[in-house]
Amino acid sequence: MTMQSMHAQPLKIVIVGHVDHGKSTLIGRLFHDTGSLPDGKMEAIQKMCERRGMPFEWAFLMDSIQAERDQGITIDTTQIRFKTGRRSYVIIDAPGHIEFLKNMVTGAASSEAALLLIDADEGIQEQSRRHGYLLSLLGIPQVAVLVNKMDLAGYDASRFGEIAEQYRGYLESIGVSASGFIPISAREGDNIAEHSKHMPWYQGPTVLQILDGFEQPPPLEDRPLRLLVQDVYKFDHRRIIAGRIEAGRIEVGDEVLFSPSNKTARIKSIEAWSVPERPTVAAAGQSVGVTLETQIFVERGEVMSHAIDPPIETNVFKGRLFWLGQRPLTKGATYTLKHGTLECPVTVERVERVVDTGVLDRSDATAIERHAVGEVVLRTRRLLALDEPHVSPATGRFVLVQDHAPVAGGQISMKGYPDQRDLVTVRATNITAVGHAVTREARAGRNGHKGGVFWFTGLSGAGKSTIALAAEAELFTRGFQVYVLDGDNIRTGLNANLGFSPEDRAENIRRVGEVAALFADAGFVVISSFISPYRADRERARTAAKDDFHEIYIKASLAVCEERDPKGLYRKARAGEIRDFTGIQSPYEEPNAPELVIDTAELSADDAVARFLAYIQARLA
Repeated sequence: MTMQSMHAQPLKIVIVGHVDHGKSTLIGRLFHDTGSLPDGKMEAIQKMCERRGMPFEWAFLMDSIQAERDQGITIDTTQIRFKTGRRSYVIIDAPGHIEFLKNMVTGAASSEAALLLIDADEGIQEQSRRHGYLLSLLGIPQVAVLVNKMDLAGYDASRFGEIAEQYRGYLESIGVSASGFIPISAREGDNIAEHSKHMPWYQGPTVLQILDGFEQPPPLEDRPLRLLVQDVYKFDHRRIIAGRIEAGRIEVGDEVLFSPSNKTARIKSIEAWSVPERPTVAAAGQSVGVTLETQIFVERGEVMSHAIDPPIETNVFKGRLFWLGQRPLTKGATYTLKHGTLECPVTVERVERVVDTGVLDRSDATAIERHAVGEVVLRTRRLLALDEPHVSPATGRFVLVQDHAPVAGGQISMKGYPDQRDLVTVRATNITAVGHAVTREARAGRNGHKGGVFWFTGLSGAGKSTIALAAEAELFTRGFQVYVLDGDNIRTGLNANLGFSPEDRAENIRRVGEVAALFADAGFVVISSFISPYRADRERARTAAKDDFHEIYIKASLAVCEERDPKGLYRKARAGEIRDFTGIQSPYEEPNAPELVIDTAELSADDAVARFLAYIQARLA
């Protein structure tokens, strides 16, 4: 990046900290020490303080809302600009009081770096830990910690060292590597623009030096294209798709992809308002309209991208969120998901853990209380187009709404879950269905039974293969046309080209589901024995086989399966020798309403087989 572009693109900094730890004072001091104050501003503040009979207060440079002056706290985010010799900045002063954390999250969400203040006299507070975790949650990569009010601590080096050591350990435990720790006095100007004569023991960077040392992130226009469709307007003969480009750039003639509908078209024109002529190029930050060479149905909430680097398509994802609702977030509850321009119902499938930001205790729970941090799994009935935050910040974050009010904000994680795009994309064309000369009824009459897919799902070690093979042998002796599909006989042939990533595992099950449906159509009893951890994959298998599908949950807890561990896979997974192992690093989604549950922790192998045989005999004979 050139020096010219650095100056043209301000770096967004958020300043956070516990209430009264000196954020507004620091900002006022930064303005003064960089010569950025408007003419007469200092004098006006001095006169105001004199009228009130109080000492000069740097914070009043920022706290322009009367209510804030009366209460002595910042209640909203304030964005201000200033320059150093290297570049310009947008500084966001975020509230520190616990009741105003929603505004803090809003302010910090778009930041590229952060300054976090801790009062040297009061030390690390719960709110200090909470803010640190929120910065991690929001994915802000660059954080510097300023230990303020060193004048009140007698400029004591040991006090600074104690706070820095303790808080550095905390940040490292949540995956944040601090760019530096600086002892300062914002009121007195120590280590703000120049090194303090009161702290000769500190030889690190000043606040301005550490700001100038933060890296400028790559421009949004260099990232993959993401245009969030806001609406479709009809003018004369044109249908104009309007939206904001959050990342990347488009040009007339580009072939673009709309997700999650998976429709493609070429850009015919780029429409803009109040311009002398139509542009041929548009980039991140612009709100534009486009027309397409081919008329396709597109609606609000879709994401436009290039075919290369499209967003993820899924109906389930993990969310790391901060809960602001008056009532707790609960497992099974439904909220409104706001993601880009899309709004749709979303259900909390499970609360994976609640994080105590004070001691970093991660506890299992079914609810998240107000002002707590949690990790949840969210599921929608429709496909979403989304990203991990490092790919596209705008499509990597979400908001939950309840009763028309925001109650949570968080980051999206796809860890352990597949991109479902390839699983739902139909690429074959000019296909004509071919019937059969032999009817299903004729096959059932010849075989003496109907066909069906009996889909065994459960954790590794639950007993799926044991029951499947024993049932196959018994059904065969009873005259059934029966065949077992399992990982060994599929992955050595049909699916030999697939690995064990979430996407490959989902594709493995998609193929098995289609093959099993063909077997059932031919009149066979098919026992499919696969972990098949994702509920969406099993639903696709059900769709393929239609009424012939039976979901059989071979149930056993993770603890029971680990104790059995017949192939030693859990031991290897715990040792890190196997990655993305279901139940350890990757999730297993239990069936919601299986046709049959066989609990192998309670039943012997013979009893489990007998229960399955009784079920199948009653339905197919």
